[in-house]
Amino acid sequence: MGQKIAFDPDTDIPHLSGKVIIVTGGNSGLGKESILRLAKGTPREIFMGARNRSKAKEAIAEIKSAVPGANISFLEIDLSSFSSVKRAAETFLTQSDRLDILLNNAGLMGVPPGLTEDGYESQFGTNHMGPALLTKLLMPTLEKTAKLPDSDVRIVNVSSEAFKLAPSSGLLLSQNKTPLAEQRGTARYGQSKLANLYFTKSLAKHYPLIKSTAVHPGLVRTGITDNTTNSYPYLSWIFSIAFKLFFVTVEEGARPQLFAATGKSELVKSGAFYYPGVEEYAGNALSNNAELADTLWEWTERELMEHGF
Repeated sequence: MGQKIAFDPDTDIPHLSGKVIIVTGGNSGLGKESILRLAKGTPREIFMGARNRSKAKEAIAEIKSAVPGANISFLEIDLSSFSSVKRAAETFLTQSDRLDILLNNAGLMGVPPGLTEDGYESQFGTNHMGPALLTKLLMPTLEKTAKLPDSDVRIVNVSSEAFKLAPSSGLLLSQNKTPLAEQRGTARYGQSKLANLYFTKSLAKHYPLIKSTAVHPGLVRTGITDNTTNSYPYLSWIFSIAFKLFFVTVEEGARPQLFAATGKSELVKSGAFYYPGVEEYAGNALSNNAELADTLWEWTERELMEHGF
């Protein structure tokens, strides 16, 4: 691990006047906390990406009660569906001519083996393919914004230390159009988080005008474990104990992604992976595998092209 970087969202998020922001998974947990904190910087507009309109509207009302005057819009998006991602991107592009911060926060964890509607393993499809498509569709606007005077465009992908739980080969690209039922749930999730990390490194490589980072929020008390406990009820008591002993608050968990999105430009490194603290993770043989990162980038581009993107 690298040296800890001092960052306090209460005092270190700068004025965000004129900036446009998208946060996926914004109606709860880390996404909601991030929008609340970002709203205090008075950006031009924040788009809350979420699947459920009523829950998003409720979250927006709560944030606005805490930050009167915050300009927050609901953006309907289901990252497990390419058609939904396309509609969301088209909706955004009709409403904004710039994009300064894209926070790919939404994620899926602990679901039984299955496929997305586009035919990818559920967690890989939702956690990697959906955000990859959204980023691709928004990239022209991100690049256009990055060329404006005094711009500082950021892409932040929420990964996880769980990338270490990926299969021994790292990625199972030739099998990711199956439910991967023979793999442990932790391995399926770990692969998707490794993909988030590789995707970030590739974005930094291919789009040098944009600062792309990945973050590990730590073990956070959010609803992401609900799928696990609903599918495997016997794990509920384990999570209840773990919450008390090991899990951090949402406020603390959101700190790395808020730093990556708004920290001083000279402190935030493109292609870096930030842990709670805030600390840059130096990496290991798996996370630093440039060949696998390139392979994933090329594979993802081919898949998206086959779907017409």
